[in-house]
Amino acid sequence: MKKRLQAVLFAFALTSTSAILHAEGSIDAGKEKAALCFSCHGENGNSVVSTFPKLAQQNTSYLIKQLQAYKNGARKNAMMSAVVTHLSDEDMSDIAAYFSDQEISANQLPLEDDEDDNAKTVKDLISQGIDLYRNGDLPREVSACIACHGPFGEGNKPASFPSIKSQHAEYLIQTLKDFKSGARSNNPENMMHMIAKKMTDEEIKAVSYHISMKK
Repeated sequence: MKKRLQAVLFAFALTSTSAILHAEGSIDAGKEKAALCFSCHGENGNSVVSTFPKLAQQNTSYLIKQLQAYKNGARKNAMMSAVVTHLSDEDMSDIAAYFSDQEISANQLPLEDDEDDNAKTVKDLISQGIDLYRNGDLPREVSACIACHGPFGEGNKPASFPSIKSQHAEYLIQTLKDFKSGARSNNPENMMHMIAKKMTDEEIKAVSYHISMKK
């Protein structure tokens, strides 16, 4: 099982550029079209609300894939579905090009959990997250994030694996929990569910904290 999981991850990580091809969009046109996104995601793609994802510096192929998923119903969100209803493929490419061209902002260190005296410190959680990100936990079949998202969290554009560096920790935590529960499943072979379902809530928090501090 471990070897099969590693093989699947390796195959996806090395997906050729011919597998996913999107026409390069126009940054200038994208800025105008992306105006409908600014209220939630920020004019420069850096949302100020931590439950809304940052889109700045995101891989264009991933952004396009998610917009298409909202439009065809593969990814469920009433607000996003309404926004993308009238977007053409060209619109999606232009919007993706604009946000991809923006620089992602750095995050502040997450706050300590004062309500739980037994909780690990933020620094301890980040250290735990570093190990999980780099090495995973193979005995429990928790794969290393680095395999698909890269050493710096930059993702894999040809394979449409997202850039996750400097993303809001709160958004990352919720996303991993959604993959874990099956609430979100629009990823190749449901790979993220296979990984997240074996992670504890503490591990999800730890790796999310680490990713949120990557720049």
